[in-house]
Amino acid sequence: MVENSGVLGWFLLNPKTPPFASHKTLFAFLWVAALASLFVWQRNTISGFLVLGGVPVQPPPKLRPVVFCLTEFGGVGDGVTLNTEAFERGVRAISKLGNKGGGQLTVPPGRWLTAPFNLTSHMTLFLAPDAVILAIQDEKYWPLMPALPSYGYGREHPGPRYTSLIHGQNLRDVVITGHNGTINGQGQTWWTKYRQKLLNHTRGPLVQILWSSDIVISNITLRDSPFWTLHPYDCKNVTVKNVTILAPVYHAPNTDGIDPDSCEDMLIEDCYISVGDDAIAIKSGWDQYGITYGRPSKNIVIRNLVVRSNVSAGISIGSEMSGGVSNVLVENILVWESRRAMRIKTAPGRGGYVRQITYRNLVFKNVRVGIVIKTDYNEHPGAGYDPKALPILRDVRFINIRGQGVRVPVRIQGSEQIPIRNVTFQNMKVGTTYKKKHIFQCAFVQGQVIGTISPAPCDSFDRYDEQGQLVKHAASQNVTDIDYEI
Repeated sequence: MVENSGVLGWFLLNPKTPPFASHKTLFAFLWVAALASLFVWQRNTISGFLVLGGVPVQPPPKLRPVVFCLTEFGGVGDGVTLNTEAFERGVRAISKLGNKGGGQLTVPPGRWLTAPFNLTSHMTLFLAPDAVILAIQDEKYWPLMPALPSYGYGREHPGPRYTSLIHGQNLRDVVITGHNGTINGQGQTWWTKYRQKLLNHTRGPLVQILWSSDIVISNITLRDSPFWTLHPYDCKNVTVKNVTILAPVYHAPNTDGIDPDSCEDMLIEDCYISVGDDAIAIKSGWDQYGITYGRPSKNIVIRNLVVRSNVSAGISIGSEMSGGVSNVLVENILVWESRRAMRIKTAPGRGGYVRQITYRNLVFKNVRVGIVIKTDYNEHPGAGYDPKALPILRDVRFINIRGQGVRVPVRIQGSEQIPIRNVTFQNMKVGTTYKKKHIFQCAFVQGQVIGTISPAPCDSFDRYDEQGQLVKHAASQNVTDIDYEI
């Protein structure tokens, strides 16, 4: 079989062999492996309902007419000196150049310790090779900000939240790039204090951009965030490309890789993400606060990624999706050594919708559960949510799915309150670690399967052959066949 030949075949047939000396070597190997199979699959790809004409192709980051070096503002890259004022002076200098095309602040090789600082419009933050921006670990240096409006009282604690290390809001034309320099959140002390319940406020992300547009983040490494790593919030026209995101896969709570949140027209591509929570989680607000804020996440392309999440999922939608999520394409993804691969999660009280979602050309390698749609993720901001605010889940496609070493390939758990409608599977072959019959699990779901689907799908789906001819009607769409013991 083609899908088991060459470098991808080696990877599928050697699940326990770790031949990689570094995450960069691993990324290169896995990426070549994924592409080897994806080129074959493209011949069988059908045109679906998802057309993402709204996502622009970003030009390369523009050259700024003025370039500053952090050392010009008193920066010292010894890993000990606090450089917050140097960063702030550099940003102020660039803020005066907006009418002239802005400016670039170059961070040279070294270890640049800093407290949180803000960006400005028409700015490029450029990290040279071997440049490391280090977050100071003492939370007294981290300013507090109001809770985000679509999250209400706060995500982890009532009241204000800690800001992000690198922060920006109401900005336009911002670039964070470099020659694979690193922004290191030094999150270990935050994770320990969080587990010991020693923090009184919600932890801050590593990089957070709010209410902004025309954002490019590329060619850098982000690691060890105190909380979510990269959090664009209510932004438009965002590109994330060639970014490596790292955190320990255990004991690094809520270190999501990239969380597009109420964002529109966003592209994420060519990234390696291995973290302690979801590699990517698309969000749009939490229960009544997200419903009131009313900003959906839409027109999002996620492609050409290698991801790992031992605790949560490779790519998630939700659970905070109360403003709605639509028109999303996830393609050419390799998920390896993970608890779950693709997950949509919601609950009564969320409201909103998840619709017009296409997953295409996916590889699962040693994943406990491949595809999850879950409607009882009952984590709420407080008692004031409306349990009758029911989300709508429909129009989800899975096309060209391959895998090996998967315990449960599919678990779609709708409910009588929240049925899941118009789910399509086409061209799926996943090798499993269990021989039980009901490893394709369904509850309150309606849809269709087209062509060869392995393992055999549940009876909730109409079955069509490769030519689109109906072979068998669904036996029942409301039968529950969920077994969490597998």
